[in-house]
Amino acid sequence: MPGRPNGELLRRALRHWAFVVPGPEQRELPVEDRLVLQWVAKASRPLVDLHDPVLARDVLESLRRKLDGGEAAVETMRRKRKVLVHALHYAVERGELGSHPLEKIRWRVPKPSVSVDPRVVANPYQARELLSAVSYVGGYRRARGRRLVGFFAGMYYAGLRPEEAVAAALPDCRLPRTGWGRLIVHRTLPQAGKRWTDTGRNHDERGLKNRPPGETRVVPLPPHLVALWREHVATFGTADDGRLFFSERGGVLAYTTYHRVWHETRDLALPPALTGTPLAKRPYDLRHSALSTWLCAGADPAEVAQRAGNSVEVLLSRYAKCLYDRQSINNQRIEGLLSAYDQPPEPDEQDED
Repeated sequence: MPGRPNGELLRRALRHWAFVVPGPEQRELPVEDRLVLQWVAKASRPLVDLHDPVLARDVLESLRRKLDGGEAAVETMRRKRKVLVHALHYAVERGELGSHPLEKIRWRVPKPSVSVDPRVVANPYQARELLSAVSYVGGYRRARGRRLVGFFAGMYYAGLRPEEAVAAALPDCRLPRTGWGRLIVHRTLPQAGKRWTDTGRNHDERGLKNRPPGETRVVPLPPHLVALWREHVATFGTADDGRLFFSERGGVLAYTTYHRVWHETRDLALPPALTGTPLAKRPYDLRHSALSTWLCAGADPAEVAQRAGNSVEVLLSRYAKCLYDRQSINNQRIEGLLSAYDQPPEPDEQDED
């Protein structure tokens, strides 16, 4: 249809106005975006056209592509297909479609890799070096890195997810002067963006992942982490609602804030040969390292799963990976055992008698 807007303008109008529910602060729709959406309404094809198998397959194939034309990640394809399928189910419920048009199309998303890439898992020495380097990011006065040492340490020593570490609050903690402490995890603060939350804030307050509302999880805190968190509270205090980790202005930690700090941390802590590898590339990889470390230490998988908030099945299928360079440690043990038999065994005295 003639009059098609350029791709950037079209995407902006759809994302900012067509695909969101009006928030508490309703703004006036700009004239330019209104004209774009009017063109979209006229140019969009009827839903019943999706019963054409050729068109339906073209729509599904488009889920494989990114904006630049490259192939999207498997998880991205799965998420987009799930959204499309649910939207069409809703259309059937509303009577816009007589039946689901994709049921007869044999199109599948490739299966994602279930297990964690062992290359991202840091060993304890590397993890300590990374956590130490965090404090050197940024100037001392702003403490851009220092105020996040405990945040990243919570992901490594307690296996917390980022949204769980963001929501960790002092009233939910037991931080003794010596010994192990504990954290009661009962809420998360995932970042969604102002346009996608009911409150108009960047973060939604939710319960635990894949758990019924109101469920809690008790996470033991190692003495070293307890000491770090006690020092953090003594230095920076807490947010108004008791949160341990917050921005310079007391707000909820943003995804971009701690990701930027982490990327700078890797450059400081890792040797040049490892900075270009996937080792601890994302903050979430600290959780992968934590769970792998616990399993390699011989901890009971059921206990590890309970601490991490996973099922045992998910734990063993995703996180049962060796630490970085763990193979070398096992090789040394095997080599030591073989070397012990390089010489023939000495005869037993009783055999000589």
